[in-house]
Amino acid sequence: MKYLGYSIHSGAENMRLDLEMLERAINENVEEPLFRLYGWAPKCISLGRNQKDDFLSGEIDSVRRLTGGRALLHDNEVTYCYVGKANEHESVIDSYKKISGILIDFFDTLGIKLEYGENKRVSTHYDYCMLLSTGADVCYQGEKIIGSAQCRKNGYILQHGSILFGYDKTLLENLFHEEVKGITTVNEILPDMTKENFVNLFEKFISL
Repeated sequence: MKYLGYSIHSGAENMRLDLEMLERAINENVEEPLFRLYGWAPKCISLGRNQKDDFLSGEIDSVRRLTGGRALLHDNEVTYCYVGKANEHESVIDSYKKISGILIDFFDTLGIKLEYGENKRVSTHYDYCMLLSTGADVCYQGEKIIGSAQCRKNGYILQHGSILFGYDKTLLENLFHEEVKGITTVNEILPDMTKENFVNLFEKFISL
C-alpha cells in the first residue's frame, strides 16, 4: 500500500484530492492501493452524493462527496481515503470490512479493540451519518467511532471515512436537529492522544 501522507485542506479541496486519487489509479492502472489521511479547515459539512441540502444554514462550509450516505460534520477528526482495485468476487459489505480492517488493525496496536457495528437504523430527520449503524461501520464497545462511505468506478473502489477525535454535541444537535448519542471518540478512549501523535503512529504502522 502506498501512503500519501497527511494534510489539511478545505472541504472542496479534500474532495478534489480524493477524486484525483481515484482518477490517477484508473488512468495509470495502479495495482498498489493508495491511502491518505487528512483534516479539514475550516470545519465543513459533507453531504452524500444524492442527499438533499435543504437543511443547510450557510453558517458552516459545505461540500458534496463522491460517495453516498448521510451528512457528516468534519471538525475534530482525522479523515482517511483509500483507493484500490475492486474484487469482482467480493461483496460490497466485505470490501468495506477489508478496508476498514486496516484501521481496526491500527487501533489494535494502540491497545484498542474495535469491532464492526450491527445493522440498525435510528430514526433521524436529517440523517446525520454517525447515528446510523451498519455491519460495515466501526465501533468501540457498541458505540460508533468511524463512519465510512464508498463509491466505485472503472473497476476501482474509493472509500473514505471520518475517525472521530471529539465532537461538539451542542453544535451537532443544532445543525441536525436531533439528539446525538451512540457515538464515541478517540479522545474519550485515549485522552492523551493528539492528532499529531495519532498520524505519526499511523505512518509507522502503514510503513511496516
